[in-house]
Amino acid sequence: MTVCEYKPGLEGIPAAQSSISHVDGQKGILEYRGIHIEELAEKSTFLETAYLLIWGQLPTKEELEEFEKDIRYHRRIKYRIRDMMKCFPETGHPMDALQTSAAALGLFYARRALDNPAYIRKAVVRLLAKIPTMVAAFQLMRKGNDPVRPRDDLDYAANFLYMLNEREPDPLAARIFDVCLILHAEQTMNASTFSARVTASTLTDPYAVVASAVGTLAGPLHGGANEEVITMLEEIGSVENVRSYVENLPPKAKIMGFGHRVYKVKDPRATILQKLAHQMFDKYGHDMHYDIAVELERVIKEKLGDKGIHANVDFYSGLVYRKLGIPSDLFTPVFAIARVAGWLAHWKEQLAENRILRPTQIYTGDHDMPYTPIAQR
Repeated sequence: MTVCEYKPGLEGIPAAQSSISHVDGQKGILEYRGIHIEELAEKSTFLETAYLLIWGQLPTKEELEEFEKDIRYHRRIKYRIRDMMKCFPETGHPMDALQTSAAALGLFYARRALDNPAYIRKAVVRLLAKIPTMVAAFQLMRKGNDPVRPRDDLDYAANFLYMLNEREPDPLAARIFDVCLILHAEQTMNASTFSARVTASTLTDPYAVVASAVGTLAGPLHGGANEEVITMLEEIGSVENVRSYVENLPPKAKIMGFGHRVYKVKDPRATILQKLAHQMFDKYGHDMHYDIAVELERVIKEKLGDKGIHANVDFYSGLVYRKLGIPSDLFTPVFAIARVAGWLAHWKEQLAENRILRPTQIYTGDHDMPYTPIAQR
């Protein structure tokens, strides 16, 4: 019998062949369908990027207009889902609310017609359209308010900020948020994407696939890190405290917003987010925590840069989100709004050549153990 080498966390073990995205961790490169993330952040929109990821090519003008029109039409959620959400506890975490709500969509739309291109397109449209509505709705409901209806005259990013903050956003704020969604849309085979593909491989409905991925993203080692970055910056308190904070950390302590399983240089998305933060603060006012963040990055680079520990996408995203009026416990749901595009791309790719994912294990227990009667235990 062949003995397999055990790799904790499946590190370095390919789980799929994919043409969706590519990362070069040594050079700091991220590509979606071969296009560099920097170019997409500068020239594209989130919905155009989502189309690229899911269907494998940039849409024509007519295809993009039709896609955007369908998204606008399907933004509203059924009143029964809204009523269900009103029963959620106000103290519940928004990621738990989102996972439950995403799964509930399957009660209304799950036909599992996975060989029907029309069904697949409708599922893609519904999930991209309704997930932002549900995130914004829960935010208002937990404060005792009715949710704000989506507006068909606003684009994807502006509409979410409008539903969340109950006012139409400044065009710059909407554009910056749209770029943030592009940056978070896809990142190869991370934990939530793997979860999505495992669930997809069973041929369940796409709403269960997304709900599964949302549950995985909720963990602090995955999507929850940007929320904890803000907590860390507030704990440090001032630029003057940064060096002593770093020097007093326990050995091998994890510093939120730094380090990445793949990137061994600065995450290219962190570089873009830092530029967005500059734009935000130049127009809407400075944030003292940004100065702390810059100094923290400098000190970490000085002390740990030679070990490949650099700022990742979570480090600056929270500062940008907070300036956009997004509460810290909504940072990860906002991550999910963007990552739905990547999850759906992997769902669609998994269906194309599906085989149920069923890894093996290395058994480390005993053999031939006798059963001990309960009276003798």
